[in-house]
Amino acid sequence: MIFLWNLAAKNLLRNRLRSIVSIIAIAISVAVIVFTRGLLMGFIDSTFSLYIQYETGHIKIVNQEYRLKQRLLSLNYPVDGFNGEGVAVMTDQLTELEGIELVVPRIKFGAMASTEHEAITMLGWGVDPVLEDRFTKIEEKLVAGRMIQNGEKEIVLGNGLMEKLNKRVGDKVTLLYTDSFNSFKGVTFRIVGVISSNLPLINERIFFLPLDLAQHLLEMPDQVTELLLITPNANQADVFFPAVERLFSAKNALSRYSVLTWQEANEFLAYMDLALKIYDLIYIFLVLLSSIVVINTMVMIVKERTQEIGMMAALGLQGRDILKLIVMEGAVMGIIGSLLGSLFGGMITRFLSVHGIDYSQAMSGMEGFLIDPIIFPSFSVDHMVFAFILGVVVTAIACIFPARRAARLEPSEALRDL
Repeated sequence: MIFLWNLAAKNLLRNRLRSIVSIIAIAISVAVIVFTRGLLMGFIDSTFSLYIQYETGHIKIVNQEYRLKQRLLSLNYPVDGFNGEGVAVMTDQLTELEGIELVVPRIKFGAMASTEHEAITMLGWGVDPVLEDRFTKIEEKLVAGRMIQNGEKEIVLGNGLMEKLNKRVGDKVTLLYTDSFNSFKGVTFRIVGVISSNLPLINERIFFLPLDLAQHLLEMPDQVTELLLITPNANQADVFFPAVERLFSAKNALSRYSVLTWQEANEFLAYMDLALKIYDLIYIFLVLLSSIVVINTMVMIVKERTQEIGMMAALGLQGRDILKLIVMEGAVMGIIGSLLGSLFGGMITRFLSVHGIDYSQAMSGMEGFLIDPIIFPSFSVDHMVFAFILGVVVTAIACIFPARRAARLEPSEALRDL
């Protein structure tokens, strides 16, 4: 076997330019796989994290009717307890369940502010400032002022929304909204803080106000539009989900409420999960494309060395050994190309994982999605190893066709070949 490996390596040096071109083709495809996999994983991890923080939690509880009309931000289908006794009792019972570390209540509603030139549509989030900060670390995004306080008629805005309103911290702004009885009302708030975020949705459209104030203004006593349950880890949500579902079943509340894991709570996340599976097929396709160059090289090698192969067969080298020799030649190119490609792709990914790639212009029209426009590819040695192994295996498999052709050559016919 060592003899065959040595012979395969020496054979590749016969036509160095052709071998180098094949190795470069493999290296480029493997480097693309390392970078693409890192970029995709960085994008998906970031997007999953943002949707979990601002949209789904680890487990989400909403009224079934509200879920169907969520885009309308209807306040007519609240979470108000298992039997209408109030969300506080429900929260207490949920926090007693194993694995539920935090229950984050929110009220989301539409609002509007008017300036001299335009009417600005906004999204109001009524939140408990303490619980919200424990979950999303929202205070870390403050660039001016402070966070809202319970019981106070005050709000915190994104800096993009602040610029649209032409306001500063300490100024007052009057917002118009519709309460749970569909009555049109207006309230004047004091702006106490400004948030800076890469997310257009947070920066340009959302304002935060105390949950207790939102409940009072919207005529929703001890009610919210959603509850987000937080477990030790998002990937463990499925472990603790059955206990939550059993509690709602025992309270005869499953007919009224939807209890959803974070994967189920948003369709976009399901598409992202599907994208991972599709890209796994794309990686194989990329290597197969580069393998066409290798196959062409091996076919030419077999054609040029027909007499030589016939001579080896005549001297007693068996067909399976000839097959191994040709596959090994392709495997050597695959190993060298895959190694160079994985190292080069790893270096690019490592550099961009620190500096990021700014897609702000490309995502300028995607305010409704929780997608960070600055993507930091995920650098991982596992990605490099995966691409290296994939490159070697696919290249070796691709060489089987020309290798079988060489192995089937009859010595007498091969020796007569000119």
